[in-house]
Amino acid sequence: MARLVARALRIDRSALIQTGAPSGYHGRYRLSYLVPILMWQGPVVVVAPEAVQQRLLRVEIPRLQQWIDTPKPIQTGDRWIPDFAGILLTTPEAWLSDRLNHDGRFPPGIPTILDGVDDLELWTRQQLTTCLNSADWDSLMLACPDQSEEIRDARVQLTKAIFHHPANPYECYLIEEPDREILDALHETLYRSSCAPIAWNRFFEQTQTDDQLIWATIVRSLGQFSLHCAPTDIALALKEVWSQQPTVLIGGALDLDADATSYRQRMGLEDDLTCLKFALDRQDDLIQLYQPEGIPMPNTPQFQSALLRELRSLLSASTAVQGLTVILVGDTPLKAQVGSILASEFGSRVQVERTCLDENGILVTGWEFWRQYQSVFPAPYLLAIATLPIPSLEHPLVAGRVAHYKQLRQDWFRLYLLPEALSELQRAIAPVRECQGVVALLDSRVIHRSYGSQVLSALSPLARINYLDPSLFVNSPDDWQEEF
Repeated sequence: MARLVARALRIDRSALIQTGAPSGYHGRYRLSYLVPILMWQGPVVVVAPEAVQQRLLRVEIPRLQQWIDTPKPIQTGDRWIPDFAGILLTTPEAWLSDRLNHDGRFPPGIPTILDGVDDLELWTRQQLTTCLNSADWDSLMLACPDQSEEIRDARVQLTKAIFHHPANPYECYLIEEPDREILDALHETLYRSSCAPIAWNRFFEQTQTDDQLIWATIVRSLGQFSLHCAPTDIALALKEVWSQQPTVLIGGALDLDADATSYRQRMGLEDDLTCLKFALDRQDDLIQLYQPEGIPMPNTPQFQSALLRELRSLLSASTAVQGLTVILVGDTPLKAQVGSILASEFGSRVQVERTCLDENGILVTGWEFWRQYQSVFPAPYLLAIATLPIPSLEHPLVAGRVAHYKQLRQDWFRLYLLPEALSELQRAIAPVRECQGVVALLDSRVIHRSYGSQVLSALSPLARINYLDPSLFVNSPDDWQEEF
């Protein structure tokens, strides 16, 4: 990996590197790009989240400087420093904002390392999303007093229309045609007066562009809503970014294929990009996969009782092992029910989405909470997964993106839903690999659906068993028979 980074610096050629393990968890690979950029004579930009920057500055770089005699200066900031020939650390927000908005804060042509591009799509969508909240409505009223009555009427109509939608767990709703007509009428009113604040002009300019998702998020208790607009597909916006400098994109598990065809398509990356994928170590990174047969499909009424039965059996079989147990339940109502029922049987060991746990605690959590806080927990010896993290079509934004793929007559499941699920799954199990623990996959779709083989490929290296045995939690992985 270090040689490939050095090559990219030397010949100005971009590269995409998959390190194998999700980048946000341990980051052992970072030495492989720090060594060549510290030895490189020219300037380099390193784009990484704030937490990663602090790790680099306080731990990784000082250690390397004990062995590499280099006077190369290192700074942090949100813009390039004139005549600077060192390493500049900046955040994804600052760098992407400059590149997407053409602000000119980072000159073209400077070799750039993007660390943690597992989250590149999220970072980009955040930068490309325009938002209007309650304060923006107040600012609009002050800026356009002559149109105050029309603005007030539009706000009241939108509030009534948005809150008329049935409640959903996501508290967001797509802006459909009747609501869009209210916004279009307001746009026409403001266009005639030419007095709208910049935020409103930006929002309406974006809504007039093709292939945009427009939605509202609400705070039901306060009766407030915010409007959002973002492109359905970010590839077009990112495509022009990659031509501005040689870029080395480093992520963990971006795609099942070494050439990352699906990932490159979604990120607008060139076809001739140099791609490299490292495999996980078949001994040190092995997980033990318990995959029982006979569990009903998740969309059947029998699933909940079967899930609870399996969870009870797993918790009972693992009583001899001390350590953290994590139960991942993506469905919000089911998560609360599982937490309540297990707490009535196993007591205060069971907590729902809390970071303060007993040494032998049982954490019931959703995917988002686990992704955010998994680094603060010890590695779990048992991770039970109720269902695959396939984005729900009941989520309005997921439904909107799926509709876009359907309109283009593209395979929305294999281009969007499945890659999202596999990426989330690989991140979730990363801590279990450290202790070669047990992953219990209780979603029978992996057995009965054609994409099950891809799920198993994403989980490998693994040793698989389909029956529950107490020795599952005490035997060495060498005692297992690997199945793939």
